[in-house]
Amino acid sequence: MLTILFVNVSAQVSPKEDGIEVIKVVGQATKTQGLSVKDAAVDGPFGDGLALQDIARSVTPISSELIEQLNITNLQDVLAVSPNTYSASGFGAPSLPTIRGQLGELFQDGTRRQAGNNGFGVPLSFNSVEQIDVIKGAPPVLFGSSQRNGGFVNLHSKKASIYETKGKLSVSAARWEQYRVLVDYTTPIVKDKIGLRVSAEHVDNDSFYDFSHTQSDSFFAALQILPDDKSSWDINFEFYQVEFTDNAGINRPTQALIDHGLYITGQGVQTNGSTVPAAGSIVSPTGLVHIHRSNVLTDPDNLNDASTYLIHSIYKRELSDFLSVKNISYYQHLEREEIAQNSFVEIIDGADTAQNRTELALQWTPKEQTILAFDVRYNKVLGYSQFTTEADLPIDLTAPIQNRRIPLTEAQKARLVELRPGVFVSPGGQYDIDGNGTGDFNMSDTTDSTSWQTGLAIQHDSYWSDKLHINIGYRADFYDVFAQDPIAPIGQVAASDDIKEVLHSFQISANYKISDDFTIYRVLSYNDATSNSMAGGNALNSDNIISEQNFATGNKLLELGLKYGPADNNWYADATIFNQRRSLRNRDGSNSGIDTNGFEAQVFYDAYPYWISAGYSYIHARYDDSASAQDSAQVIDAFDNSRPDIVNGTGVGAPSYTVFPASNRTLQGMPPQSFSFNGNYSVNTKWQVGFAGLYTKSYPLDFLATVHIRDQYTLSVNTSYSFTPNTKLRLDVNNITDQENWRPVFEGGYFGATLVFPELPINAKLTLTHLF
Repeated sequence: MLTILFVNVSAQVSPKEDGIEVIKVVGQATKTQGLSVKDAAVDGPFGDGLALQDIARSVTPISSELIEQLNITNLQDVLAVSPNTYSASGFGAPSLPTIRGQLGELFQDGTRRQAGNNGFGVPLSFNSVEQIDVIKGAPPVLFGSSQRNGGFVNLHSKKASIYETKGKLSVSAARWEQYRVLVDYTTPIVKDKIGLRVSAEHVDNDSFYDFSHTQSDSFFAALQILPDDKSSWDINFEFYQVEFTDNAGINRPTQALIDHGLYITGQGVQTNGSTVPAAGSIVSPTGLVHIHRSNVLTDPDNLNDASTYLIHSIYKRELSDFLSVKNISYYQHLEREEIAQNSFVEIIDGADTAQNRTELALQWTPKEQTILAFDVRYNKVLGYSQFTTEADLPIDLTAPIQNRRIPLTEAQKARLVELRPGVFVSPGGQYDIDGNGTGDFNMSDTTDSTSWQTGLAIQHDSYWSDKLHINIGYRADFYDVFAQDPIAPIGQVAASDDIKEVLHSFQISANYKISDDFTIYRVLSYNDATSNSMAGGNALNSDNIISEQNFATGNKLLELGLKYGPADNNWYADATIFNQRRSLRNRDGSNSGIDTNGFEAQVFYDAYPYWISAGYSYIHARYDDSASAQDSAQVIDAFDNSRPDIVNGTGVGAPSYTVFPASNRTLQGMPPQSFSFNGNYSVNTKWQVGFAGLYTKSYPLDFLATVHIRDQYTLSVNTSYSFTPNTKLRLDVNNITDQENWRPVFEGGYFGATLVFPELPINAKLTLTHLF
């Protein structure tokens, strides 16, 4: 347990006694356990070392102590403490955050990491992470144009100590044979000058879900160097490799499945009589059975692994009382391979990203500062993809495993290219072999692309008075992108294209201190964003060009907030109302406008022996006179009407890619309200007990709102006991009431009529931590 003592001192002048003036010093001691967001400093997006009251955004900094207290192990868990961060399951392996109803970006130490294609990608290890900052709205001008703008998470890497030697060993075991070991050690190499830190993590998890597992290894090393009293240099390196499962949840999400766990059986049949899952297949229902929630759309013969390594460097130097410089460098290499039995293929033969940003801070006066930034980002991706022959709704999960598999026909293979024996992928361009004016190939995300992004930014901070602070910033990003087909069909000249675009971003915000305790702020932000494929690459469209629409996803934010951060007590609270307008990239290359309005609030209290937090979210997101698309229009399209006692099917067949006309309908797959609460109580200096809860309001799973996920709640408890000041044992029991809850599988509702993800039943984890 970490307890920090703060003493607030004030002086009171009393009347003179016997001619002597008496000054009484009054002190108030408050104890914090390091679990309040008020105690955290935020570095990077808006400047360094800022308190929450000084930032004109809705922000939740999650310290290492809070990460441990909340049992945060993946990006979905931030919902426990940060409002409006409800997310889809990301096929069981979320690689991106979801903020205010849309995917957000993932940064580390101020640079954007490679991450998944639409949230589906490589799982994230927190082995290298010291603090997690969850920030709502598009990245600020210093961070530049990116792809996803609901908000972003900035991960702060662990730092080495130059003052002391210390270490940590953590071992955990959980239900379903889930094991994790972490060792973390730091020591000065040269006292007060150079420090080293190393951290290693091994995860070996079986799973509640059938044919699902995760095995990963992460190694992290960091150096902190203080060459003199005016400069610092932090360098870190991480290597991460993982084998994991693409978990598509349960298909055929009818209301009976959501409410009662009842599943419609029967294998889909093509028009030619084949029972191999394919587009347009029709299911003749054979029964209605209770399906076990572990029976999900996975396959024991699927191959899915990835490896990556990252290097970060942050150099800071004070050049004079007037001028300082900050240089941030980043490099990441990623390889990934998934070959699934349902014909899905995603192979990244190599994705390399390098970025360097130099920031000059000019302190004109104590109240005026300008930051100038020059930023260059390079991204090269060679990858192969194939998702055009997948078909989930025709599959009967209660049937033998062979019924899930999709062997390609000769006709399907003819529309693909053989990458290696038995592995077929889409070409990276379209070709008319027979000369009939129509392309003869299926296309997905296959690409060999290179992107250069050069950014120039300026941000000015001005304190007009002791109460009013204005921030204004502008950035221009110059894109130079080239993409070509890396695997053109035999006899064809590989398609290629290049494009040059300029994207803009702008922000203006004002903070006003109503009093010492209350600050009100307002922010207006606009930015252009890109739309990319796997690993941030750029794919050709069916006309063999890079679409200009890929660089036309405009995003606007208007936010008004109130923050309460008193210095003389242990509370912190804030509340925000916002409007965000954005573009959502569709599978057919079009953009859909989304208009989102909402309210969010969070409150924290931290004073030994108590700690509590609560968060509330309201959000209303709708299509802004825009079209939408789904894998199928509605789940009943998969069934005929031969058994009306089971389901009144339409017999359309499924999957049947459907584009809905422009509308103002509510965006599917997102609860309009959520409420979370957490807390702990220290019974004594050795024993703590804690709790957590989450409630989400009912919401439609699909565009037509034919199926709803009802009101849901999850309750969890934890307790820890310190045998010695350095050795602690903790027990977490999650979903203690064993609720049968559900989540969408994919962001944006594309699979809302096709798939739904069953959340875990009651489960427990035991963790032993020893400090040395």
